Amino acid sequence: MSTFVMRQPRRRFTGALALLAVGALAFGGAARQPLHAAQPSGTITVSAASSLTDVMPVIVQAFQKRYPGTTVKLNFGGSSTLVSQVLAGAPVDVLATASEPTMWKAVNAGAVGRPLLFAKNTMIVAMPPDNPAKITRLGDLGRPGVLVGLCEVSVPCGAAARDVLAKASVAVTPVTRELEVRALLGKVMSGELDAGIVYVTDVRAAGSKVSSMVIPSAVNAQTTYPVATVGDTANPALAQTFVNYLRYSASAQGILRAYGFGKPW
Repeated sequence: MSTFVMRQPRRRFTGALALLAVGALAFGGAARQPLHAAQPSGTITVSAASSLTDVMPVIVQAFQKRYPGTTVKLNFGGSSTLVSQVLAGAPVDVLATASEPTMWKAVNAGAVGRPLLFAKNTMIVAMPPDNPAKITRLGDLGRPGVLVGLCEVSVPCGAAARDVLAKASVAVTPVTRELEVRALLGKVMSGELDAGIVYVTDVRAAGSKVSSMVIPSAVNAQTTYPVATVGDTANPALAQTFVNYLRYSASAQGILRAYGFGKPW
């Protein structure tokens, strides 16, 4: 994750544009917008949720091939942390979070433009490969002695895990709460935890380093990913081109599907 030198002041989006942003989140940005007509150039920084760590570099590679002369730098972290960085004036051009509520904070502060929904994810239980706690059902997470980790409820993976456990009526006392899903997944892979509730895409990326248990659809939770340009980007044309590419291009959407992300519409 990058260390930023903060910049001020931040340009704010207000009035009708802010309303458009809220509308885009409410309706998933359904109205199709073309990719930016002009040939963009220059460099932008994209701050993206940690659950996008594997897929976003592949999308960036395809984007830079589509638009020669552009450079996209990536910064990953927990969605709430990324929003806080943007509000503090971090030099970010595009923000992609793992849930709509986290993006609303940036929208309500007038810090971003019109968000578009570009992906969907669901939850799964990850365990070490040998499943030492012999977890076979969701209720096993509440057994005494089972070491369970969750994300903080302030970040999307934690909010989703909370919803899963509430719907399943399973009481869990986590031994750790992490600020980003990849930190939680790392503790599962290392054997420090018996289980953690993470995204389906995280388990897919981990491969044989973890085992997993599917959460029944009746109690599972899903989250949708919005992306938006940051208000004081120094390269608004390139930033908006990247946002449109992520949401509308067959290339980016195909890569997301290949990595296990669903369509949010």
